Parts: sequence; C-alpha cells; structure tokens
Amino acid sequence: MREPQLLGQRVVLIGGSAGIGLATARLARAEGADVILTGRDPDRLERAARELDALSHKAFDATDFARLDEFFADLPTPVDHVLVTAGGPYYAPLADIDFKQAQHIVDQHLLLPLHIARNAVGKVRPSGTLLFVGGTNARRPQAGLAVMSALTAALPAMTANLALELAPIRVNLIAAGFVDTPLSAALLGDQLDHRRDQLRATLPIRRVVEASDVAALAVHLMANTALTGATYDIDGGQQLAAG
Repeated sequence: MREPQLLGQRVVLIGGSAGIGLATARLARAEGADVILTGRDPDRLERAARELDALSHKAFDATDFARLDEFFADLPTPVDHVLVTAGGPYYAPLADIDFKQAQHIVDQHLLLPLHIARNAVGKVRPSGTLLFVGGTNARRPQAGLAVMSALTAALPAMTANLALELAPIRVNLIAAGFVDTPLSAALLGDQLDHRRDQLRATLPIRRVVEASDVAALAVHLMANTALTGATYDIDGGQQLAAG
C-alpha cells in the first residue's frame, strides 16, 4: 500500500465542475487532497462540491478578473496547487472573426493564466504548482485557426517564463488533443460518435483520450517536484497520425 500522492494538500480547480477539472478534482481527492472548486454554472458546481466534499466552492466567471482577485484574496493560505481548465476553442476564418468573441478567448487562454499567476504569489506554497491546460490541435496551420494557433504557440512560452519568475512555485502546461468531455460533445453535436470512431481507428493508442487520462497527468505534475517550465502533450499520438 503506497501513501497517497497529495495527502493533506489543498488543490484549487478553476473550472472544476466538469470535464478535465472535475476528473482532476476526483483523482486529487482519491490521492488525499482537499479541493476548492470554481465554475460558472452554480448548479453543476454545487453537485460537484457535494460529490467531492469540497473544502469550499464559488461560482463565477474566471474572466471577471475583479471577482477572480477577490476569490484569491479569500483563499485559505497556503494552497498547494492550482489547475486552470477554464476556456474553450474559437474557430473562424479571418473574414468571419468576431473580434469581441476573439478578445474573450484571449482573456480565457492568455490573460486568465497571467492573472492567476500574479495572484499565486503569497498563496501557493514554495514547490507548489500552477498548472494550465491548453491544446495541440492548432499547431498545424489551417484556415480558421488564426486565433487559436496564436494562443497555442503563446502558452508554452508564457509557461516557461512564469516558471522562472515565480520560482520556487512550479509552472507547467498540459497540451491536450481531443479529450472526450461534455465540452467536446457540445462542440461536435451529432458528429461526436463519428469523431470517436475516427480516433479509435487512427490513434496509435487505439482509443479516445478521456478526462481521467488528463487528470492522471495533472496529479503527476503536482506530485513530482522536479517538473517545472515545461509543456506536456497528451493526445494519444494524434500528432503522429495526422496528415
């Protein structure tokens, strides 16, 4: 019998009421951590908090940076790890870009991590973790990916710089390919099963990546105190099979 990896630690999950955030919260609890959850949907967040016996939970949009600052100001000190999964994709050809929506995507994927990084000082213990979740699917140039490809390229550089600036707090990035989550289901609609079948046939792992797979990587990055400033791909080999 091994000792739980996160025994007695506190894990904050920004976007912790569904998908990767909820899966990570479940695994963190199984590994002995207390969890603090945020999410935009109050009802869904309440259900997640009850399921996990969360230390606390608060419903708000994390890109409301004034409320985000208040949330961090009220956090019990210290916390050990902060996982950020808030934010979805945005695809549009140049002629159709809605710049108001694009700005919101930039807020979610770039400015939100920066706000959280600044709030982490004095809240996250030394050798604790800031862990961001990004993607891999916009690395190859393609029409309609101008916004997401720029953000996909920016996040690893931002992560490396923050790891130096916030040291000894550790900062890492998970770059996920397709993950079978409620967000993926909402985006794909009636094409979801086709996409699953396609990935099962083409991925080297011959199955679809689940939220629990990403959660396992996230908890490993929290527990392994030698890891900082890096980007960790988890896509089932999708980039190897593409094109």
